[in-house]
Amino acid sequence: MSMKRCLAILLTVLVPTCMASENHPETVWAWTPAGVSSNQFESHPAFDPMTGDLYFVRSSKTFSGWRILTSHCDGKGWTPPVPTPFSGPGTEADPWFTPDGHTVYFISTRLTGSMKSNDLDIWKADRSSDGKWKAPVRLPSPVNSSEAEWFPRLAPDGWLYFGSNRPGGLGKNDIWRARENGAGQWIVENAGPAINTPGDEYEPLPSADGKRLIVMADGGLYESRMGPEGWSPKVKLGPEVNVNGSEIGAVFSPSGKSLMFARDTGEPKSGEFFVWHPDGQESWPPTCGGAGRKAPSSGSNH
Repeated sequence: MSMKRCLAILLTVLVPTCMASENHPETVWAWTPAGVSSNQFESHPAFDPMTGDLYFVRSSKTFSGWRILTSHCDGKGWTPPVPTPFSGPGTEADPWFTPDGHTVYFISTRLTGSMKSNDLDIWKADRSSDGKWKAPVRLPSPVNSSEAEWFPRLAPDGWLYFGSNRPGGLGKNDIWRARENGAGQWIVENAGPAINTPGDEYEPLPSADGKRLIVMADGGLYESRMGPEGWSPKVKLGPEVNVNGSEIGAVFSPSGKSLMFARDTGEPKSGEFFVWHPDGQESWPPTCGGAGRKAPSSGSNH
């Protein structure tokens, strides 16, 4: 099942919860800066550590035709989004930067140029010494397979986490991880039953300290913690985050204290960005000329 189909099913059977408990102060805020927020579906944000530029995915209201766009803060606001310097044919999504900003990972169908999700593979692009992006490189087999790969994210211990519906998993789409050994060969393994179920798990986001893993799965966003025996069984995040089960594309703030993600808010705008500050406010995401100021959200559709 593709991620688009999964979201479509979820949105037809789940009703948004719009009540905020008096015992739980609002910690989720809408982030809808002019020029970035539109009546289309914005998701999967990533901030370039070297330039501060925002990279994100924009698609149709039905979450199809994914393209990675980038916007720059010019001091007055976020500039109109444009294709990335490494854009290719077909569909592309799920950008993620290494902490030093020297490499960006993403998924793309550029090898075939098709619009089929089964053709999505993991690619990466490195920066040259002058800061420009080199030509993207497709990761080899067995990292990529004949099925779709989703959401590549590199953990600090060197494991590259991603989603895939390749054979050999515990259910439908599963979370997998890959690592290159000293001989230049890639080892790929399933992330295991603490993370994966007979259902769908699509997107893994390891924290910068390697102690947390955010997982987008059936019903929204979950969290697992790293312990002596590995990842703990994932637990669904609370109702302030998971309003209607469409929550996707999470990214940590540099401090790890905040989480940005996308949610389908329905008409008139479709997918929008939200920020979760479970430990109190921090100055993230960055403001830009007054644009992108945060406003309280109790989960209602804006």
